[in-house]
Amino acid sequence: MMKVLLVAPEAHPLIKTGGLGDVMGALPQSLMELGIDARVVIPKYKDIKDEFKGKLKFLKWFMVRVGWRNQYCGVYEYKNKGVTYYLLDNEYYFGRDGLYGYYDDGEKFAFFDRAVLEFLKQINWKPDVLHCNDWQTGMVPVLLKLEYIYDDFYKDMKTVFSIHNLFFQGVFSPEILPELFGYDDEAFRNGSLELNGGVSFLKGGINYSDQVSTVSETYANEIQTPEYGETLDGLLRCRSYALKGIVNGIDYEEYDPETDGFIAENYSSDDLKAKEVNKEQLQKELGLTVNKDIPMIGIISRLTHQKGCDLIINILDRVLQKDVQVVVLGTGDYLYEETFKNFQYRYPRKVSANIMFDNGLAHKIYAASDMFFMPSLFEPCGLGQLIALRYGAVPIVRETGGLKDTISPYNKYNGIGNGFGFRNYNYSELMNAIEQALEIYNHKDIWETLVLQAMKSNNSWEKSAKEYKALYGGLIVR
Repeated sequence: MMKVLLVAPEAHPLIKTGGLGDVMGALPQSLMELGIDARVVIPKYKDIKDEFKGKLKFLKWFMVRVGWRNQYCGVYEYKNKGVTYYLLDNEYYFGRDGLYGYYDDGEKFAFFDRAVLEFLKQINWKPDVLHCNDWQTGMVPVLLKLEYIYDDFYKDMKTVFSIHNLFFQGVFSPEILPELFGYDDEAFRNGSLELNGGVSFLKGGINYSDQVSTVSETYANEIQTPEYGETLDGLLRCRSYALKGIVNGIDYEEYDPETDGFIAENYSSDDLKAKEVNKEQLQKELGLTVNKDIPMIGIISRLTHQKGCDLIINILDRVLQKDVQVVVLGTGDYLYEETFKNFQYRYPRKVSANIMFDNGLAHKIYAASDMFFMPSLFEPCGLGQLIALRYGAVPIVRETGGLKDTISPYNKYNGIGNGFGFRNYNYSELMNAIEQALEIYNHKDIWETLVLQAMKSNNSWEKSAKEYKALYGGLIVR
């Protein structure tokens, strides 16, 4: 049986801040169903959900070198839906609020990356592939290639490094190489870790892993260009032979309008009437005009420039002159939060701005919305549009990254499509896409066909997991 360890800074259901956490919850389950022994390792944060803390099983402890320091590492185990999760514990590094953004993030994850390799020998479990995710795990392939590969226990291990968002690069002072890893500056001077004068964990992952993957085919191509490459496009073009894009899926059990316990009434593609019930119920709950015929547009997002908030704010007054409702859920930059609140103040029966994160409300918005906005500046994969499709909320997206790979713009001549798209990052193109969607919405029979095509899109993890299995298999037989 093929053995794979997924190394990540977060994983659902234990703890998550975004899409990476969702991936680490769903992908290993799908890999297990394909006959792979897939396990996950993350840090044991203070903020692990309380419901799981008492269920963690302590296995053992050992000491980890962090430069000249020796630091304690405890190993805990938790099993969820057949998947084994390991949590590596150190109170000094992880016994604080939040996951990222501390002055010593470089030291925290230097400890974690070495601890990942050390704990495998401690528990005597030898995976065929280490699948590392995002910059926080980028030094695992570096440590393996520069140091651990000379130990028989590690010599046959292969590495995959997945980029979930190239924007976050984990860059720290060059002094961390001797200070935290005990290395000289050769890997800095030869350029394999150097980025803009610092040491980049992400660049290390790209350079030292056997295979690089990212979360959609289009994003894999985009990051090889100066526009999207975040100054690493040249390196990614050089490694293009080992770069592959695999679109994320979503958990079809968690996001299922037929069984969802958060929504007012369950529904399916065979019975869309109950979707209108969900809309009316949410309209009542949020104080909007109650009318099932008014098109509702959902926005569930981090409120940032990357997510296209500038475009939305630019055209929202024009949109709201029409008979529509807009429901916003998310937190982010103060300017965007306050601007959406101001829209609610000015259009109290048309706009609901919920500046928070509420999982239950998110499910209700997906179930109630007719359309879903996602006009991102860039989007490696995106999960919002995949969930929206599942619930029959027709996405309106910018054609970039995973949005381009998963949304087929509606073609009025042959009636095929599962959403609406626009190419360039400007508000007039977004407005055109919205007007096209609203025009089709007025033709109920055509709209229903579009909703059904959206709901029948296949974005399960099963499809993606098969591609990962083939990727792993190709490394092992090399």
